[in-house]
Parts: sequence; C-alpha cells; structure tokens
Amino acid sequence: MPETAHLTYFVDGMDCASCVQKVERMMATLPGASGVKTSFNKQTLDLDLDETRTSRTTLEQNLQALGYTPELLSRAAPLTPIEDLSHLTYFVDGMDCASCVQKVERMMATVPGASGVKTSFNKQTLELDLDERQTPRALLERNLHSLGYTPSLQGGAASPSAAKSHEGHDHAGQDHHDHDHGSHDHDPGGHGHTHEIPKPGQPWYATGQGKLVVTSGVLLALAWLFGFIEPQFATVGFIAATLIGVWPLAKKAVASARFGDYFSINTLVSLAALGAILIGEAAEGAVVVFFFAVGELLEGIAAGRARAGIQALAALAPKTALLVEGQGTREVPANALRVGQTVQVNPGARVPADGTILSGTSSLDDSPVTGESVPVVKSAGNSVYAGSINTDGVLTVRVDKAASDNTIARIIHMVEEAEGSKAPTARFIDRFSRYYTPGVVAVSALVALVPPLFFGAQWHPWLYKGIALLLIGCPCALVLSVPAAITSGISAGTRRGLLIKGGAALESIGSVKTVAFDKTGTLTAGKPRVTDVLGVNLDRNEVLRLAAAVESGSSHPLAKAITDAARQGGLTLPPVTDAQAIPGKAVTATVEGRTLSVSSPRHADTFAPLPGSVRAKITAFEEQGRTAVVLRDGTVPLGVIAIRDEPRPDAREAIAQLRGLGVQTVMLTGDNARTGQAIASDLGMDVRAELLPEDKLRLIADLKAKGGVAMVGDGINDAPALAQSDVGIAMGGGTDVALETADAALLQERVTGVAHLVSLSRATMQNIKVNIAFALGLKAIFLVTTLLGYTNLWMAILADTGATAIVTANALRLLRWKGGGPAAPRTVTAAPTPTRA
Repeated sequence: MPETAHLTYFVDGMDCASCVQKVERMMATLPGASGVKTSFNKQTLDLDLDETRTSRTTLEQNLQALGYTPELLSRAAPLTPIEDLSHLTYFVDGMDCASCVQKVERMMATVPGASGVKTSFNKQTLELDLDERQTPRALLERNLHSLGYTPSLQGGAASPSAAKSHEGHDHAGQDHHDHDHGSHDHDPGGHGHTHEIPKPGQPWYATGQGKLVVTSGVLLALAWLFGFIEPQFATVGFIAATLIGVWPLAKKAVASARFGDYFSINTLVSLAALGAILIGEAAEGAVVVFFFAVGELLEGIAAGRARAGIQALAALAPKTALLVEGQGTREVPANALRVGQTVQVNPGARVPADGTILSGTSSLDDSPVTGESVPVVKSAGNSVYAGSINTDGVLTVRVDKAASDNTIARIIHMVEEAEGSKAPTARFIDRFSRYYTPGVVAVSALVALVPPLFFGAQWHPWLYKGIALLLIGCPCALVLSVPAAITSGISAGTRRGLLIKGGAALESIGSVKTVAFDKTGTLTAGKPRVTDVLGVNLDRNEVLRLAAAVESGSSHPLAKAITDAARQGGLTLPPVTDAQAIPGKAVTATVEGRTLSVSSPRHADTFAPLPGSVRAKITAFEEQGRTAVVLRDGTVPLGVIAIRDEPRPDAREAIAQLRGLGVQTVMLTGDNARTGQAIASDLGMDVRAELLPEDKLRLIADLKAKGGVAMVGDGINDAPALAQSDVGIAMGGGTDVALETADAALLQERVTGVAHLVSLSRATMQNIKVNIAFALGLKAIFLVTTLLGYTNLWMAILADTGATAIVTANALRLLRWKGGGPAAPRTVTAAPTPTRA
C-alpha cells in the first residue's frame, strides 16, 4: 500500500458513544479510509488513509465540521514493512507527569518513521517502532535530551519475528497508555516543564534539580555577601547566578519551540530572567531563577508522593511461587506461572497469582489489594488475589490468571488510564490555557512598549512591569490545579478499594441525582440458597433433581443455588440436551426425553394458568422476600422452588448514607414485584421489579433525563445498563464484562463504597474549585499590584511558583481522604442445606 498512511488523531470533544457514532458515520463516506478504530474513552481515531483518494486535510475539515478538534498524534507516512522496524523501549528519566508525556509525544509526532508510540509517565517509559532508515535512534535520543530528559534503552531493537509477535502481546500488565491522550495536557502554552523525582532512597540534593537549586542558591548567597565587601563583584555574581540557573531552562525552551511548544513556562521564565539582566536588575533575576528552581523541586517531590501508593502496588505480588508437582513443590518465578497450574501458599506468604482455593482454610489479608480492613476467612472454592497475605493456614490454589492479567496488574493499568482520562473541567482549563498564555505574552509586550512609545513614559519602569507580568502570567498553577487533584483523588480511592477509571468518571459521580442498583449480587450477596421445594404430584427430591439438571449449564446465581442444593442433597443429575436460555424469562432443556423448563411464575402463566394452590404458595414465598421459580413439563407445572438471597450486611447503611448525601436510590431487578418490594422496603429505597434487560435500559434513560444517574451492577445482563448510565459502577466480584464496561469498581464488594465514591468525587471537585479560585485570584491580585508598581520580580515569581506549590499541596490533602469507618469482619462461608417444604 505505497500511498496508504496510518494516522492516529486525538479528537477533542469526541467523548461519548454518540460522538463516536457521528464520526464513524462520517468516516464511512470517505473514499480510501479503512481500518477505522475509534475510542471515546481515549478520544482517539485510528485509520489507514489512501491520500490519493481523500486528503488528510479533507478528513480534518470534516471532523471540524462535526464540531471536533483533531490533533494528529502519529506522523502520516507510508506503511513500513514490519521487518524493517526496530522495536525500542526507553526508560525516560524525568518524564514523570502528563505534561511531560505531552511534550514527548508532540516531539514524537515530528519524527519520521516513528509509529506505535506508547508512553507511561508512571513508569517513565517510551515504547515505539522506529524505521531507522528514516530516523536513527541516536537522533531520537538527542531529541529527548534536548527536551531535558535522559533516555535509557531497555528493550533494544526487536528481531523481525519478535516484532511480529509483539503485535499480539498483552500489555495489560505493562501499564502503557496506548495513546490515551485524555491525560495529556494538549496545551501549547501550558505546564510545559520537567521536574525530577528523587529515586527511592536518593536525597533531594543528589538529583539534577536539587543540584541546580544548591548551585544557584550558593551563587546567590555569595553575590549577596559580596555586596557588603565589593559591590561591583556582587553584580557579576548575580548575573552568573542568573545565567547558570536559566541556562537549562533556555535549552528546554528552545527544544520545546522546535517541536511546536512556543509558550512553555521555560520560555516565559527565561525571557523574564534575561530581561532582568538587560534592564540592570540582575539581583532580582537571580532570585527569580532560584525560586523557580525551588518550586520545580518541590513539585517533583509532591508528584512522587502522589504516585507512590500506586507504584507500590507493583511490588505487592511475590517474585517467586511454590509450584505443586506430584507430591512436592518447586520454587519458580511467579511471572512464569501458567493458567491451570497449582501453587501452595504457606502461612505468612503472599498469594502469587489470582486463583481459586482448591484445599485449605485460612484468613487472608486483602488490604494491600482491595483496602479490606480486616482479614477474610476463605476456603475451597473461594477466589484469592495476587498480593494478598495468607495469615494462618496452608492453601493450595489453582492459578486462574497470568501475571500480566492479575488483579494488581489490572489495577495499575486501569489507574494509569484513569489518570489519563480528562475530566470536563480539565479539558476546559486546557482549552483556556491555549489562548491564555499567548495572551499573557501579548499583554506583557503591550505593557512594556506602549507607554514609552506612545505616551513618553520612562522605559525602565514599564519594561520592569512587562517582565513581571510574564512571570505572573505563567499558567502552571492553573493547569496543575485539576490533574493534581484528580491524580490524588484516584490514588486515594484506589487505596480504599475504589477503582475509578478516569477523571471524567470521578467528576461525574459526585453530581449524580439518582443511584440505580441491581439486586442480585449487588444489594444482595449474590449467594442465594434454596429455602423451600414444593412438589406438584411429584416428590420434592425429584423436583430438585430435574430442575438442577435443566439449570446445570447456567451460570446465573439462582441456577447455581439450585444445582448446589441438589449436590448437597446427594442427587445424581441426568444428562441434558438442547439446553437454551431465554434472558429474563426461562431456561429450557431436554431431560430424560422430556422438554422441561425452569421459569419465573409470570412466564409460566403465559403458557397455562397455574393452579390456585400453587399460586397461593408462590405468593406466600414472594411476600417473605423469596424468589420463586416454576419447574414445568410443557405446560404442566411439576413443582416450585423458593430461593432467598439475603441483602448485604452494609446495604441498609449504604442507602442511608446516600440519602444523607441528597442522592435518591432505586432498585432495578428482574425479580417479581413482591420479592423486590420486600427487600427494598427493608432497605428503605424505591424499587422497579420484573424488568427485562431492555426495561433497565429504558428506565436508565428516563432517569438520565431527570438528572445524572449512576448504575451499580455485577452481572453480564447489567453491562448494557452500566454503559447507558452517566456513571457505571461494578461490584469487584462481578463478571469481567461488567468490570470492563463500568466507569468505577468496588474492589471490597461493599455497597457503602458507592456512598464513598460520591463523597470522594465531591471532595475532589471542591479541591479543584479551591485550586482554580486560588490560582486565578492570586494572579489577579499580583496583576493589579504590578501595574500599580507595588510588585517586584521576586514577588511576581511567587504568583506562579508559590501558587503552584500551594495548589499541589492542597491537592495532596486528598491522599489523606479516608472515606467511611472501619469495615466489619466478613467471612465467606458455604451455603447451608435447604429445608424441605
């Protein structure tokens, strides 16, 4: 495909499913467009485009006509055979924030032959495929150096076969953003600077930024002392301190300008410092550079604190595991474990992989993974997490997930993507900053030039005021006010077992007016048990045996309750054929030559009216909050089975907490109205019962029209409703489909986590509002005082560096957010044997 180019766009504003549909419909009309992939979570558009049929300009104009702003992320170039590409992985020292990643990716977009670029500011890695015939890797490394980063090649160039196999490689555990530009500050006048985070155990003064602070501080102090001894040398000292401090900033400013970032903070500070020297204010220029360096150092340390909790997750999983072989065990690397193998976990050891207990009973401390405050007693059949601590018993565990897909790897990956998903407020700030910073430069130039040129004012005072405005106008505090709070909020939530997938979700949760709950597995424990078996001219054991046979292929919680009861009763199930499920209505199968079904009473009534005695018994069961299902042979009822799924112990408390937060609650269930009402009235909430999956979607749409709505669920049938709602929340023990569809997950499987999410969201948004008000208010104050002549340069830098440090410190307060009180002890136990009616 010599004329076909692969393009990747960040499409600002394409942030919902409806937007994606609009874009995809437009793309379907473009000749030469193929391989189209869209993501409203990442706001990206990937495609292969034959530019002889449709030009790139036409594509971008079409997107703009739809109301979106496209930004090309990967350089358009003819596709290169993969055998000619080198796959490179770099550790990029200093690339430790979203703004840094944005600078690197903007530079990468200008590199010919670079494709498949993936960045991670948590791991400080850059991964790409590079055609070294177009750009040698040495040139790429020089470009990174010029931006102020230090690249270290980790992976080297992959062989052709390795490069090919890499395409299918699972990056789930490697924490790559996969071009998730929701996190990147697409702001040419934005934050735009770098800050170095001390490595573990490294003192601040040993870092590059620390050395710069010490050097400029010593020179500043010496120059000040010389002012008392030899004043003429003092000026030289101040000039030297300014130039030494501003040199690395000026280099980064030039490099940023080469790659399209013309108004970075490095540019503004460099202009201000050099301008101070030119107008004879070298002392104040030196102070400006010193304070800026100190601010950068403090910001780097704060950024490290904000991410330390997340990065520590990677160290939770043990490096080795005891693999069970024959009658003994063998120590192997934990990341070499394969699905289906069996491992032994001794008392005091950490679980090496996500899996299922095969034998043994023990208390497991899940707090490192889920935030669960007390150990949980688990035995055979229960699931365990990699990284959990086995406190007292010996366990054998079947490995269910590879290291790259275990709970810890998924949490790290999802949190990093969450930090990458911009909140609407962050997107607004970014758009504002694109015009704000160039505007500041223009205003500064007007203040410095207009009064002397047109009104005969003296040059020195107005040049001084113009330089001060450059420093006051630096947008660091404003740009950082949102992502710093979002990162801290997401980190605090993760430590409490609240996994939030993005800034947009974190912002939305606190504004919802209604929370809709699924019943089974969400408000209830999802562990229903058979309480009563009623036979209609048939032995009760026979009813249970036949019903269990029909349900044997289903994973529904009610089906599992029936099959578990049959197994506990020692019943042998006959083989079945032609099994099929009718969602929300019934399960049918051929058993011993008969077509049997297990269905809801309402569905059974559509075939033939149920006998009065059977209907009365079903009504009695439902009034007691039990779910009744009917076993039928064609239209003939054979029996009724009553099942009870108890509410979770904290469900009532959770509903009360949400009510206290001013949030309405409603239960959405496919169960019968009497059972739903019995449980809902006990919890103090509204209920909508006897719902099919499509009914839930309709009700969610109705609730959305009345204000924001969050949906909480755990099953496959909840996935559409989770996606339809403003915010989808999945219980941590739910299906993978629900977890992937939802915007947030409750790893502790506690209903009170929903109230905690709302509280955390509101605390975060309040933090953001305070940060924005402070950043803009301080700048407004300094703007007025500067124009009135009361503000000098070193005070002006405090309007930026000081404000940046304060909003960062304020955001870090969210790391101390504790949510609710301590958790109640919880034990996972087997279901009791059912009684017989």
